[in-house]
Amino acid sequence: MDWSQLNKTVIEEFRANGGRVARFGDLPIVILHTIGARTGNLLEVPLITILDGDEMLLFGTAAGSPNHPSWYYNLRANPEIEIEYGTEKFATRIVQLSEEDAHARIEAVARTSEQLVQYLESAAPRVIPVFSIQRI
Repeated sequence: MDWSQLNKTVIEEFRANGGRVARFGDLPIVILHTIGARTGNLLEVPLITILDGDEMLLFGTAAGSPNHPSWYYNLRANPEIEIEYGTEKFATRIVQLSEEDAHARIEAVARTSEQLVQYLESAAPRVIPVFSIQRI
């Protein structure tokens, strides 16, 4: 799969439709404006976010890959970034949850998401990181 082209298409549709992307139905999407950990380049990454009350979470499933997604390393190196959500663009600090808190959040979502269960199984034994998006 050409992730670069898919991401470009998703970002274009997101921006043209006020944050909606048909292939994801009603799932909320954000666009991270990450800074490359090695390159320092600005990168735009569309991701599904999990809404938990007022909190927005990112699960680093990498679609069930045994490796962390590249944005994981970018956020660890540069956690203060801008994101787009709906029609808004705002500054954030992305905070990685403790392994215990991440596990609890993943377990709660996995109860209602067969796809997440499949990702967890195929990514094992990798621990899936979870991040909280905090406006600043």
